Amino acid sequence: MIPRVHASGRRTIGLLHYLYGPGTHEEHTDSHLVAAWDSLAPDPGRDSDATYGDLQRLLDQPVNALPKNRRPAEHVWHLSVRAAPEDPVLSDEQWGEIARRMVAATGIAPDGDDAACRWAAIRHADDHIHIIATVVREDGRQARIRQDGKRSQAEARVIEIDYGLRRLATGDGTAARRPTSAERHKAQREGRERTAREELRESVRRAVAGAASTDEFFDRLAAAGLLIRKRLAPSGDLLGYKVALPDDRNKDGEPVFYSGSKLAPDLSLPRVRERWSRPSETPTAIDGSWPDQPALPPVTGPAFARRRAAAATWQALLVIDHGDDGTAAAQIAATGEVLDALAKTSAAHTRAELREAASAFERASRSHVKAVRGHDRGLRQAARDLVHSGPVLGRGEDGACTAMLIDMAVFVVTAAAKWHARKHHTQQATAAQQAAEHLRAAYQAASVQPMTALSQRGRRLTQRVRQQQANLLHQVLPELADQIQAESGWPALAATLDDARRAGHDPAALLTEATARRELRSAGSMSDVLVWRLRRSAHLPALPDDRNATALRANRHTSHSAPTTQSVPGPTGNDPRRGR
Repeated sequence: MIPRVHASGRRTIGLLHYLYGPGTHEEHTDSHLVAAWDSLAPDPGRDSDATYGDLQRLLDQPVNALPKNRRPAEHVWHLSVRAAPEDPVLSDEQWGEIARRMVAATGIAPDGDDAACRWAAIRHADDHIHIIATVVREDGRQARIRQDGKRSQAEARVIEIDYGLRRLATGDGTAARRPTSAERHKAQREGRERTAREELRESVRRAVAGAASTDEFFDRLAAAGLLIRKRLAPSGDLLGYKVALPDDRNKDGEPVFYSGSKLAPDLSLPRVRERWSRPSETPTAIDGSWPDQPALPPVTGPAFARRRAAAATWQALLVIDHGDDGTAAAQIAATGEVLDALAKTSAAHTRAELREAASAFERASRSHVKAVRGHDRGLRQAARDLVHSGPVLGRGEDGACTAMLIDMAVFVVTAAAKWHARKHHTQQATAAQQAAEHLRAAYQAASVQPMTALSQRGRRLTQRVRQQQANLLHQVLPELADQIQAESGWPALAATLDDARRAGHDPAALLTEATARRELRSAGSMSDVLVWRLRRSAHLPALPDDRNATALRANRHTSHSAPTTQSVPGPTGNDPRRGR
């Protein structure tokens, strides 16, 4: 159940006309009272003899009884209460009781207070009611309604338990604005899957993912086909922006614009600009480059971009696990950019799940912990690499490296969920968990071809080589070896260990390092996780193809050189600048 305190108003009659009227898009039906301060209050919806003016005069009576110089300028209080879509349809009597509990909890009409404010609860849809009140009490004093939003949320949590409704987490004020009922009805009427607000939010998030300047951000918005309206100061300085869908028009045929802050708190222009700021404690070189980081080589294609993004994601994971709150919050926010960029450039067979993962994680990317921007440049560069490398069209090395990155993304999103849970950020933790589930589904789709190819290669190994790899597994992971060998991905892991040996690596050392970095038991497939850790850290092609191996050898010393976030020791004290 979602209560929402709306902005205070000056005209009681104006709000009554809206609540009893047809609505902006004819969405209001059978408007009527379900409760009021007085059981005999007139109901213009059900009583043909009652008028809006009758109800307005009674509601405003305590206000008008005051001298004009004592009347509050904005005396109209407005609260809407909405049930979740999966909740049962409540009766008028149930909604009336909910209204009484809300006005009591918020201070409009406390229980047993005979001099409380006058109010009325109006229902014009199955799933919600609106409560209108005037904030002057019968005794002429103003109601004490400070923190009415928090009080209504707390009461909603109790109501959910009492009525067996879907239980929602208490909000912390960092969530994006929900579409209004009018926006939802408009989308349904026009045959849209989502409202214009939701489509714009996704488009703006994708435009900002990895963007390095205001100009690039606006160029991406224009390339996405959005209409842009900039707000300028008299000096010509940019103060803000609004966007609109070309085909989303109001009744006068004009585009419906939304400011960035109305789409999500972190999409306002000042918050967007924070993303490409530098940490104040780190000096820059004369040319503006980072003095502690080497210049990155150019991205050579989707596979290379995904490998480098996987390395940056691993480094971010260590910061979330072991860094301070500000840098961890920055890594989590930048992870959202990587997911947005990955969804934007994904192949068709993974696109839907990656899009859902990015959409779910959007809620997890914000909290009241202030992100220390600048330290997240590794992930932001990874998002930029993904966007500029172009979309994945095939399922070869590009698709295999996508599976590698998604596998890594599951870990970092799960770490974000645990971080939020430790901070008691219930909504964010739940959102991150939902994103992880979508990523797991995307991984299943992305990994079929590469894991099948690697498994076939593993089955073609001689019996002697297979036994060597099994012995190695028992040597390094004696407690997990039998379980890993029983997984369907074991042949692919055996092939990977053999490929590492052929490339001149010490398979035992690689396997020891890969397993020491982070626990494996929580993984859906330990063999899959080890395959991607080993193939990335050993710079092996994601698919067993000699042509891919030649290309990767050329990038051997640069493919994992994404900018590091900060030196944070891993569980074994290893330098996070090394591979996953």
